[in-house]
Amino acid sequence: MPRRDGRLSHELDPQRPGPQDKCGVFGVWAPGEDVAKMTYYGLYALQHRGQEAAGMAVSDGSGVVVYKDLGLVAQVFDEPTLASLRGHIAIGHARYSTTGASNWENAQPTIRATTAGTTVALAHNGNLVNTAELAREVAERGLEADEPTRFLALATRVG
Repeated sequence: MPRRDGRLSHELDPQRPGPQDKCGVFGVWAPGEDVAKMTYYGLYALQHRGQEAAGMAVSDGSGVVVYKDLGLVAQVFDEPTLASLRGHIAIGHARYSTTGASNWENAQPTIRATTAGTTVALAHNGNLVNTAELAREVAERGLEADEPTRFLALATRVG
């Protein structure tokens, strides 16, 4: 339900003025278009949501390529990098850390092969509140948590 006071969410802390939402996530599906460049501009427009890291995953339907690094969108991506990201579907992420260290491993999107033999790239905004439950589910499936548990758990559920 939209608010009429200009705030983005009902879960805001009334003691903190200004924006309180986290990260910027952008997605596009556009066959025949330069989805990497579209995602770049989408992330650039969302840069105010996160300035710690930026990344994108692009797919042509047969494979997924992820490029991410620490820094602002314009620092992470240049023309040759964007030109190498070919496909018709993409997701992008501008990170604002709320948990986890400020390092490359926590930059998104992240990628994982699923048990179904497909590959999934994932970018999300926010914190998971049931990480202990998800970690147990990952362990029960016999998977090794070599990436952040929250992604592994989500990818496991998707795959």
